[in-house]
Amino acid sequence: MNKLTVSIIIPVYNAEKSVSISLDSILNQSYPHIEVVVVNDCSTDNSQVVLEEYSTRFHAKGYSYVVLTHEYNQGVASARNTGLEHVSGQYVYFVDADDYIVEDCISTFIASMEGESIDIVGCNWWLKMKKDAREMKQPQVCDPIGAIEMMAKGVMRWNLWLFMVNRQLYEQNAIRFLDGINMGEDMLVMFKLFSHASSVKMIDRAMYFYDKSNENSLTNIYSDKHKKEVSLNLEALDSYFSQSRGYLEEKWREWVNYLKLNIKLPLLISDKRENYEEWGQWYSEANSFILKNNRVSKKIKLLQYMAYHRQYWFLRLYHFLVQRVMYGIIYR
Repeated sequence: MNKLTVSIIIPVYNAEKSVSISLDSILNQSYPHIEVVVVNDCSTDNSQVVLEEYSTRFHAKGYSYVVLTHEYNQGVASARNTGLEHVSGQYVYFVDADDYIVEDCISTFIASMEGESIDIVGCNWWLKMKKDAREMKQPQVCDPIGAIEMMAKGVMRWNLWLFMVNRQLYEQNAIRFLDGINMGEDMLVMFKLFSHASSVKMIDRAMYFYDKSNENSLTNIYSDKHKKEVSLNLEALDSYFSQSRGYLEEKWREWVNYLKLNIKLPLLISDKRENYEEWGQWYSEANSFILKNNRVSKKIKLLQYMAYHRQYWFLRLYHFLVQRVMYGIIYR
């Protein structure tokens, strides 16, 4: 492997029906120097068999390919850490087991990173429904602190699969996921990575297909356990930035309130009163910042404002229009 190798990490848990799509999209890449590290987090289905069947195909193309298997289920955060401990490439990219990338995704990332010595390069993505796909755009930030602000204020996504990262950011700053804390794990790591990056670039093109059709609604994922995990990751991030000193520490005291509003927003994309009540109580100290966010849309501000004033009829109407009409009919 030469120094320009890209290491792609794929965490897998019970993905025998979808992981082939992800692996095929990597096999179809135009970039020649790829190392694939798949971490099977003790799947109970036939994922291991499927993963092993791909070994010959990857090696025939000249790609490095290894399947690591956990002896017991540890969660996606630990699976990501296992992957990071076994990669050797100069750049790291994560792909989820039920998603896929366009054939020149990696080469496009590399062209930007190598041509301009960029630490983190991001892109837009396709939100894939059962019958359709919608292009989702990231803001065109040009500096790492600006990226942190945009993520905190809810206008830039922090999903790992949206960014290729110089591996030295992970290694030189000892950045890893919190083992066993599996909700909000990408938030913690991407915020940390941006805080240490010297340069960032956004490619105004969608190169990743995120399959929403295989996922439960956002409101269904916020169980008490998931809320606790998100809170633990946020606490770790808050502690990390509160000790950073300088401009970031000063601005973080404000931005963390926008991030709290962003984190609990999915509770309002619901038709359940208990979710609305929970929204009001969770990170209630951030509610006074609803109208102060100069980046979030007026629509989101209105939704939060109505929730704060317990106008739940409006939230139910919004849920019907967005979930039932827009995503149920238009973008299905």
